[in-house]
Amino acid sequence: MLFSRPMDMAFDDTADPFTEAGFRALARRGLNSSPSEAIFDPRSGQALGPGDWDLNPELKGDLAAMPPPRPAAVLVPIVARPTLTVLLTQRSHDVPSHPGQISFPGGKVENGDKSALDCALREAEEEIGLTADHTEPLGYLDSYRTGTGFQITPAVALVRPGFSLALDAREVTEVFEVPLSFLMDEANHQKASREWRGRQRSYYAMPYDGRYIWGATAGMLKNMQQRLFQR
Repeated sequence: MLFSRPMDMAFDDTADPFTEAGFRALARRGLNSSPSEAIFDPRSGQALGPGDWDLNPELKGDLAAMPPPRPAAVLVPIVARPTLTVLLTQRSHDVPSHPGQISFPGGKVENGDKSALDCALREAEEEIGLTADHTEPLGYLDSYRTGTGFQITPAVALVRPGFSLALDAREVTEVFEVPLSFLMDEANHQKASREWRGRQRSYYAMPYDGRYIWGATAGMLKNMQQRLFQR
């Protein structure tokens, strides 16, 4: 069962945005109420929404030559502490996609998933033991296209403290939290580059306390900052 929304803090525009009340107000205005379609024109190869090509517009033509993306979903867990945090995972080096990287709980949409949200909640429970009774979905960020062939639906949710986690060591080696205020501060959004498939590729990075948050995870966080905090 989803936890209920406290009526006295429903949508307070004057509240600190990094508290539950303030974030609810931002989420109500800025999140999508339903998953967005894959924002991609297969004829031209043009990516019209956020993705790994945001900082590499000259490489968008690659999309036209790629097979259709595989649908995936992630949970963007905002932990409702007095000052909000974002829960992130450190992926195992044994997983086939994005090994060793920092990510949100999530994965490919399976045949048994009724929706992207169902996929995100299922994956969160399977990967780290985060159950739906501690989770309240608030809405969706824009669909995000990765260079590795996924179209990701990010579902943003508030997570009530008091949850217990049980990590699937085959997929996740660690779970940690980062202050939402740090991740939403543009001063902490770096632009970096590295060689990928024989060409130089630029991407967002948000290093925090010795951890390197980058790539698709940083790109989705950047999308959240643009949707909710650039008003």
